[in-house]
Amino acid sequence: MSILIVTGSSGLIGSESVRHLAAQFDTVVGLDNDMRSYFFGGSASTDSNRQQLVDTYPNFRHTAVDIRDKDLVGRVFDEYGDAITAVIHTAAQPSHDWAAREPETDFTVNANGTLNLLEQTRRVCPEAVFIFTSTNKVYGDRPNMLPLVEQDYRWEIDASHPFADGINESMSVDACMHSLFGVSKLAADVMVQEYGRYFGMKTAVFRGGCLTGPCHAGAELHGFLAYLFKCVVAGTGYRIFGYKGKQVRDNIHAADLVAAFEHVIRAPRAGGEVYNIGGGRHANVSVLEAIDKMTALAGRKAKTTYIDEPRSGDHIWYVSDVSKFQAHYPTWQLTYDIDMILQDMYERIQAPG
Repeated sequence: MSILIVTGSSGLIGSESVRHLAAQFDTVVGLDNDMRSYFFGGSASTDSNRQQLVDTYPNFRHTAVDIRDKDLVGRVFDEYGDAITAVIHTAAQPSHDWAAREPETDFTVNANGTLNLLEQTRRVCPEAVFIFTSTNKVYGDRPNMLPLVEQDYRWEIDASHPFADGINESMSVDACMHSLFGVSKLAADVMVQEYGRYFGMKTAVFRGGCLTGPCHAGAELHGFLAYLFKCVVAGTGYRIFGYKGKQVRDNIHAADLVAAFEHVIRAPRAGGEVYNIGGGRHANVSVLEAIDKMTALAGRKAKTTYIDEPRSGDHIWYVSDVSKFQAHYPTWQLTYDIDMILQDMYERIQAPG
């Protein structure tokens, strides 16, 4: 008997984890209480993803669990015991803007919730692989200190800089502004590392760029491409915050990210590994470039408003260097470029129902 636990199982990465890995486990246990609708409103609810998983995968078991509830999380782990061979932790408060509204909620979900899951894994199934979806926001606004060059439609890094191929794991997380979200995720990130190093658990941290895909319930405060596409197709307004709309993000399709998770589950390394993960130079785009691409796909011009003030702590340019993960797992490759990601998202929006 092999059990996979997925937190945030109705969300973008959680639901993709279920789809991708369900056939490889006897049972997949999803923990999700649709807090995304609390964070961003009913239009961002992930309940339709939950229902689709329940209807499609007979070995999927959904449990409405708030990961801050230590006793309830403990009961789930006790039910399945040491048959749990992997935990994929994707549940989070994901927005650095929203975190400032309720700092305590943000921190307890992201930091305390992660600690609860680590402790239950250590107590019940210490040999299980534990995968954590962290964020590039753990680097705070330090990427903005890089030598950046303004181009017509994007910001770029000076080609002579060591990070020209992307930002690697050597970037400091200290002495910069993180946003409260960045702090709560960094606390969780370091805790996952520490459980790997101190207790010898099989933990791995993925510091994601923009995670995206057709199942993303985009909202203005989280989900750049998904929300922008929603606005373009619906003909509603999209607000661009600062940097002339030339800010750049690398984007990784959920399927490519979960494929990376699968490699770690199959061949875990010594605990505490940290990986920057994203679309890298294979898949990155500025806001202006994304608007043009989506306009061409949808045949409808985006209605945009420019706000001449960037979000606090927002990155001007962020592209991940994924070479460390590729060195550790050389058969993994990015398969979706930006155009493929956008086409996949557009087809989902156009699909009936």
